[in-house]
Amino acid sequence: MSLTLYNTLSRKKEPFVPLKKNEVGLYTCGPTVYNYVHIGNLRAYLFDDILKRTLLFNKFPVKHVMNITDVGHLTSDEDEGEDKMLKGAQREKKTVWEVAAFYTKAFQENMKKLNILSPDILCKATDHIKEQIALIQQLEKKGFTYFKGGNVYFDTSKLSDYGKLAKLSLDAEAKARVQKDQNKKNHHDFVLWFTKSKSQEQEMKWPSPWGVGYPGWHIECSAMSMKYLGEQFDIHCGGIDHIPVHHTNEIAQSEAAIGKKPWVKYWLHNEFLVLGQGEKMAKSGENFVTLPTLEQGGYHPLDYRYFCLGTHYRHPLMFSYEALDGAKTARRRLIDKVLEFKKNKDKASATKQKPFLQTFTDAINDDLNTPQALAVVWDVVKDEALSGKDKYVLLAKFDAILGLDLKTVKEEKIPTEVLRLAIERLQARQNKDWKKSDELRERISRFGYVVGDTKEGFEIKKSD
Repeated sequence: MSLTLYNTLSRKKEPFVPLKKNEVGLYTCGPTVYNYVHIGNLRAYLFDDILKRTLLFNKFPVKHVMNITDVGHLTSDEDEGEDKMLKGAQREKKTVWEVAAFYTKAFQENMKKLNILSPDILCKATDHIKEQIALIQQLEKKGFTYFKGGNVYFDTSKLSDYGKLAKLSLDAEAKARVQKDQNKKNHHDFVLWFTKSKSQEQEMKWPSPWGVGYPGWHIECSAMSMKYLGEQFDIHCGGIDHIPVHHTNEIAQSEAAIGKKPWVKYWLHNEFLVLGQGEKMAKSGENFVTLPTLEQGGYHPLDYRYFCLGTHYRHPLMFSYEALDGAKTARRRLIDKVLEFKKNKDKASATKQKPFLQTFTDAINDDLNTPQALAVVWDVVKDEALSGKDKYVLLAKFDAILGLDLKTVKEEKIPTEVLRLAIERLQARQNKDWKKSDELRERISRFGYVVGDTKEGFEIKKSD
């Protein structure tokens, strides 16, 4: 089947038809670099990666742009609360520039460990202040802004379709929520440029036609995406929390600037990683789990990638260490099978492979159905009609989407000391010294290995 994607704008699956034949424009929301990203954030970037890999799998050339929010903006989407970058700098007694550089590097290291394909362009908000100012000036000339209390606001009342992405009921929303910014003409108006901060004084400031200050959050994504992808592009991604405010405001300012035409054709949003009580993971909470946290607990980063593949991106993903253990075991089993199939000398049969490849393609092209795609992986592993060579070829093709790095897996060299203990244990068993045998098994396990008995002697495997 051809690729279909769930478009948040229409609330339905739609066939994917790119705007241009020679390029798919893809923009994905990156992190605000005031702290480490947590594994809930990383689920979003894994979703972006599966989407990009699926586009490439379907022979669509992709130009992928991701932003880095390294300029101070307020904690709330609605220009309220604390400044995130300033908060990080105060916490660590560093400058905001030092904090941004450190956590940008940490984010990129996480991406590499998770085998996430690098974006073609990773653009920082602080490198594009000129473009943001130019876009605000464009909106100003068209009559979509007003200046009050030292800040430039976007006037949402000038757009008849404001809130179409989130299906907002503007009157009900305005009545239900308390107005905290007395400078706003309308509840949903938002700041494009600050010269008067709503929190503490910021370090990051630039000269502008409206005074020295800094941009609001929403304007950076519009300015940078249009610089690199043009006034119209194919896909914009983000978490579901971006729908009601951030992405709604991006659409408003972008379509006001470019005129009466759609800015983005397809909007895709991933659900949250949630904990036992349905609570989402947050940087500000006590449930803050990072990728290094998992690594310290004995998990490989790709164990977490496998774990995320098991739930569709539009469904909440329930996190527990028990579930992650299951993913770890399954990935380890898959690696063992790949190593086994790789040694097979039988001839491959494209005819036998074809139905499995088609089923896998149908699953992934059905709005990135990774759970169903994983089911096909295990169908291939278990099917006795396929040769080992066929299985290896199929799994390598599937991995172009799954990103589990199956082509590069190698047999792990058993440490000399573990091998020595295993031989000593075999001798103990031959002498029927069961107590010593058990003691040696325990010593082997401390090295992270499991020893098993075979007709020929023993086998050693890395413990799960």
